[in-house]
Amino acid sequence: MTPGLGRRLAAMLYEAFLVFAVAFFAAWIFFFASGGSDATRGIVRAELQLFILAMLAAYFLWCWLRGGQTLAMRAWRIRLVDVTPGKAIARFLIAAALLPLSILWALVDRDRQFLHDRLAGTRLVDARR
Repeated sequence: MTPGLGRRLAAMLYEAFLVFAVAFFAAWIFFFASGGSDATRGIVRAELQLFILAMLAAYFLWCWLRGGQTLAMRAWRIRLVDVTPGKAIARFLIAAALLPLSILWALVDRDRQFLHDRLAGTRLVDARR
């Protein structure tokens, strides 16, 4: 059974705090690894953005592939099922590119799934049962 949209959005809000922490830590690592260079200009800025994206991908993929739950999903008792490494990568990339549209999609989807789950072939289920 698909968890309600309100519960999934609450989990996403919780996840936003965790994503901020991961991104902050990644930027901190990048800053010290680059010798404290100015990360607001040119190629260094692009490298920083790619590094943060890679760290966020690592966080999500590690969590999804090791039990189907991030910390926020665990707190809200939501589990990702039917996940493989390829599907996890697809889910992350689609969600990163289309998150607002993906959330709106859940309003019209027959199973109330997000667009990134529908396209990646994964599903969110209620983990309370």
